[in-house]
Amino acid sequence: MVAAAVAVVALTWLWAALVQLVWRPYAAARAFTRQGVRGPAYRFFVGNNEEVKAMRAATSGVTLDLRSHDFISRVMPHYRAWTSRYGKVFLSWYGSKPTLCVGDYDMVKRVLSDRSGLYAKTDPGPEILALLGMGLVFTEGDDWARHRRVVHPAFAMDKLKSMTGTMAACAAEVIGAWAARAAAKGNNKKFFTIEVGQQFQELTADVISHTAFGSSFRQGKEVFLAQRELQFIRLERKVRGTLMEIIHERLAAAKESRGYGTDLLGLMLEANAAGGGKRVIMSMDEIIDECKTFFFAGHDTPHIAPPHLGHVPPWHTPGVTMVLYETLRLYGAVIMVGRVAWPR
Repeated sequence: MVAAAVAVVALTWLWAALVQLVWRPYAAARAFTRQGVRGPAYRFFVGNNEEVKAMRAATSGVTLDLRSHDFISRVMPHYRAWTSRYGKVFLSWYGSKPTLCVGDYDMVKRVLSDRSGLYAKTDPGPEILALLGMGLVFTEGDDWARHRRVVHPAFAMDKLKSMTGTMAACAAEVIGAWAARAAAKGNNKKFFTIEVGQQFQELTADVISHTAFGSSFRQGKEVFLAQRELQFIRLERKVRGTLMEIIHERLAAAKESRGYGTDLLGLMLEANAAGGGKRVIMSMDEIIDECKTFFFAGHDTPHIAPPHLGHVPPWHTPGVTMVLYETLRLYGAVIMVGRVAWPR
């Protein structure tokens, strides 16, 4: 009897594995082929993972020409190869899971503007959630609308314009440090080297710390440093503890009629208080998640663009806004957006 039960369980497991790893992938591939969507062939269990790994290894040592903006062939060589071969819409395989890559503008617009819930956001996993939190980037539906109602006022144009003085002061400190280094070189040394990427990382961290947390910017900087380290080790407790300390200070100030503050955190807490009543829109955990989101996303995207301005001819300098828009077009902050078709 025991042997028979084990045999039944083993056969059931084997059948489920064959369906998942063999029948479904080939059935899905045939269905897409009938609709004119092709792609690299499915390989048992591994899908196209090995091909992607090999292509990335082949381009890992490639240095792009400064006059070229084709960074996709360097960071996503598989995408470039498969787009050239199969078109803007193609099917690839992440293990046994089919992945439809859509590069057609109209189709992308349809997916991203859909409000029916057919295209859900991908599950980021526990490690990414520990870093970014369940903020606007990952929430959906009613939760997304609720979060946006609190966060949106902090990013109104008049609020952002009021922060330009702080941003300019942070930038002036960096330029002052460069000028001091140049003066220290004396007349004999005409040029000196600056690691611009690192400098802009520090500048964006300072700007976010000041504009997000105002007078608590030093504690905010601690959050930023801990969050950067969190990419390599686990520091959730320190990140959460420091953010809670800042938030409690603001709540105490509000109780004493000193207001929540005019920085991003203050504006968010004020919107969350729903006019000063007891009803709040977001919990403290959700506010902390939003702090993580704008801290990480706010730092990791803007510092990438300015170093590219070094390749811009001097005659473009007066049109800084135009140059920034063009830089962001050429070097998008987000390369790809993932969605999961329902049912999962």
